Amino acid sequence: MTPFAINLILAFAWAALNGSVSVSSLLVGFIVGYAVMLVLQPLFGNSRYCRKLYDGVYLIGFFFYELIISSVRVAWDVLTPVQRSKPALVAVPLSTCSDAELTVLANLVSLTPGSLSVDISEGHDYLLVHAMFVDDSEAFKEEIKQGMERRVLEAMR
Repeated sequence: MTPFAINLILAFAWAALNGSVSVSSLLVGFIVGYAVMLVLQPLFGNSRYCRKLYDGVYLIGFFFYELIISSVRVAWDVLTPVQRSKPALVAVPLSTCSDAELTVLANLVSLTPGSLSVDISEGHDYLLVHAMFVDDSEAFKEEIKQGMERRVLEAMR
């Protein structure tokens, strides 16, 4: 039985013990079941079920951090008289395999102010990104690969 199925069984057991099968009771049961499974994680072997929530929350936190930093950087460049932007098109090599991973990565890059996903190569080898601030294209590629792409892969695999 998968850890997710066990967590669902624990959620329904929690709701049954409370005497009401409502959405809120099932949600609380799911959270309590997840906490129980987190404590009992060694019993499930090498399952990544409990780790995925942490990776997803870390990806969301990283995205909001990047969102704030890039928003301030773009706003500063727009509001000050000196233009510091150095726009460029950069082909970022990809390690992603699935269409879902590519979609999430491309959307997160596009949602970050100052960058836009323009195209994905035919074999899904490269993501073409237009960026507002590119001093060094190799450093920019490494920033995308070690930042956004790595966290997307951790959360989705």
